[in-house]
Parts: sequence; C-alpha cells; structure tokens
Amino acid sequence: MNEQGTVGTGHEHEQLGLSNGQVIDMYRYMLLARKFDERNLLLQRAGKINFHVSGVGQETAQVAAAFALDREKDYFLPYYRDYAFVLSVGMTARELMLSAFAKAEDPNSGGRQMPGHFGSKRLRIVTGSSPVTTQVPHAVGVALAAKMRKQEHVSFVTFGEGSSNQGDFHEGCNFAGVHKLPVIFMCENNQYAISVPLHKQISGKVSDRALGYGFPGIRVDGNDTLAVYKAVKEARERAIRGEGPTLIEAMMYRLSPHSTSDNDLAYRTKEEIEENWKKDGIARFKTYLINCGIWDEAKDADLLEQVSLEIKDATESADKAPYPKPEDTLLHVYADDRKEGETTWQ
Repeated sequence: MNEQGTVGTGHEHEQLGLSNGQVIDMYRYMLLARKFDERNLLLQRAGKINFHVSGVGQETAQVAAAFALDREKDYFLPYYRDYAFVLSVGMTARELMLSAFAKAEDPNSGGRQMPGHFGSKRLRIVTGSSPVTTQVPHAVGVALAAKMRKQEHVSFVTFGEGSSNQGDFHEGCNFAGVHKLPVIFMCENNQYAISVPLHKQISGKVSDRALGYGFPGIRVDGNDTLAVYKAVKEARERAIRGEGPTLIEAMMYRLSPHSTSDNDLAYRTKEEIEENWKKDGIARFKTYLINCGIWDEAKDADLLEQVSLEIKDATESADKAPYPKPEDTLLHVYADDRKEGETTWQ
C-alpha cells in the first residue's frame, strides 16, 4: 500500500520481511476480532451480556502492531478496544467471551471487571484500570525496569486520542523522553472521544506532541496494515538500540457507537459513518491479498466459516461456564495467607 493509503498490487509485505503465511494470519486475526465484536453486540441486545465496548474499525492497526512486536518478550498495555491486539498476542476467543459473560474462569479478572480490562501474566499483558490513560505511566515503568535490568524488550501501550489530553499521558511521555526508555506509545485516533469530535479535542496532531518531549512522533494511516506494521517495527528497533521512545498516531475511524450504551447518531450522521465504512482496513487488506495472488474469494469464504465457528464455540462454552462464587470475591485481591487445607481468609 502506498503513502496515499491506496491498495497496493505488489508484494510490499515481502519487502518488510513478512511471508505470505504471516499476512494471511494477520487477516485471520482481523476477521476473528470483527466477528467477536459482532457477536458481542448481538449478545448484549439479547440480554445475555451486560455491556460491550466495540473495536470495529480499529482492528487493522491493532493486528499490524502485534505482528511488529516480539510476542515472546515484549510487554503489552492495551486499552479497552484492543480485542484484535490481545487476540493477536495469544488470548483466545473463549477467554474474551468468558470476560464478556463475567464468568469465574475469565483470565482477566475472574469475572469481576467489565470487558476490555485485559490482563495475562502468561502473555505479559499488564492489567488495565478503568480510569483512562493510567496504563501510560505503567508502560513507562515497565520500560524503566527493562533499561535498569539491561533486558532487550519494549513496552507497548495504546490509548485513544481523547486520552492524550490527560495528565498521565504527558507525564509518561516526559519521563520516557528524559530517560530514553524503550517504550512505544500508539494513539488509536478514531476521531471521537465518546461524542466529542476530533476538532474539538485537539489543536494540531497528537503525534506532534512527541517533539516537546524529545522523541519522534509519527502519523500513519491506521487502515493501512503494512504502514502501521512498518512504523511499529521501526519504533521497536529504535527502542532496542537504546534511542528511546516513539509516539505513533494511527488515524482510523470508530465505525460503531462508543459502547452499547451509546447512541452515536446523536452526534454524527449516517452518511459520515457510511463514508468511512468504504475505508475499512479489513476490506482493504483483503483486496491487497487478492492483488498479490495469494488469496481469493473461495479461500475467504472458508476462512470466514472457520472464524464464525470459532466464535460460536467460544460463545457456547463461555455461556455454560460457572459464575464466580460469592465466597471467592476476595480471591486475587489480597495476598493469600491461607495454609494448606484452609478454606477461609485469615
């Protein structure tokens, strides 16, 4: 894909070191996240789950970023729309469904938190908090630890453009810039902070704010898979070389309401939404794969069937799973001082 964001006809992914198998795998994760989102919206409308925050329209950048990072070493601090990202780094559709249904087996919080509060020690996904942007200084702390221990990994943190107005964002960027920490900040600029449009939030670009903290800021088309992959890959290489952080502003559009509690037509038009559906990154990447000669409609239909079945199985399994027990309310909240055989807290 070229700088104007049009669909490429060559094998640009090979120039970036990506194999045909890898880009097809990227496309699979995009579809999986999209189908997960669609199923959750239906579940909420049917009264099966209480709440859902959609990531529709943001999957392309999330998957691209995940593939550009070291999924065996790096630490991840995603924000609440990053279903495609956490799926790409190793969470399963069933695990995310367990969270949506607030079941006891939910690996994020044991069914205690709202969906979108991701956390996995196994996958180095650092648990997020409900107040927006608090994950930014946490990511900087992880990067500081890496530098002090001389470990070759980076911390990768995402947030919305509305969050970039919070003090936590600026404090995190300042500290990371001063100490040249191996952290990548990625703003998923989806044009709306709930109902507030971009032009009423920010004067200029989010990416330009990096200049005030002494490190590069880059704006990319968030619907262009390979552009995001390249930006994150280069930012990681820079961080590993000891050159410090990078701020990436991925421009995209939130194609769904802010959440299932939101009526987005109260602040934007159907025409605006329909126009942005034409720019959907998943459709663009599918066209790119077809133009490369490594994909076709028959393969696409087969993959869509596989992904839909995976979401169906995950939903049914999570629906049948048990809810947390009242007596387990404090599990994982305080240190466990129980002796072997004891069942009550001391």
